[in-house]
Amino acid sequence: MAATCIFCKIIKGEIPSFKLFESDKTFAFLDINPLSRGHALVIPKFHGAKLTDIPDEQLDEILPLAKRLAKAIGATDFNVLQNNGRIAHQMVDHVHFHVIPKPDEKQGLGVGWPQQPTDMAALKALFEELKPKV
Repeated sequence: MAATCIFCKIIKGEIPSFKLFESDKTFAFLDINPLSRGHALVIPKFHGAKLTDIPDEQLDEILPLAKRLAKAIGATDFNVLQNNGRIAHQMVDHVHFHVIPKPDEKQGLGVGWPQQPTDMAALKALFEELKPKV
């Protein structure tokens, strides 16, 4: 845990939160500036700024817990959001997943999708690197 990280301080109980769930690896609490009723954050207890900084075994509870929270709040429409880096809108340098209920058009997350042209050949070459080497 990082000494100055606000989420690490929440995990340690140094800063109060409305805790929803806690295990050895995961912590969930209500967002202090919610976009809608029930907006929650799910975070790994392992400190890392970006998703690529977190070991896989520290992430295995995240999506099942996000699913449970969405069901618990009764959200039929919702977003699960995770940002990495300032230009990607990450404000706290500790990996966190937002579970944001979308009860109507005005509440919840508003998203725009500025589409870009796709170079399929370049993408195929890029993702060839992900295939297992035999």
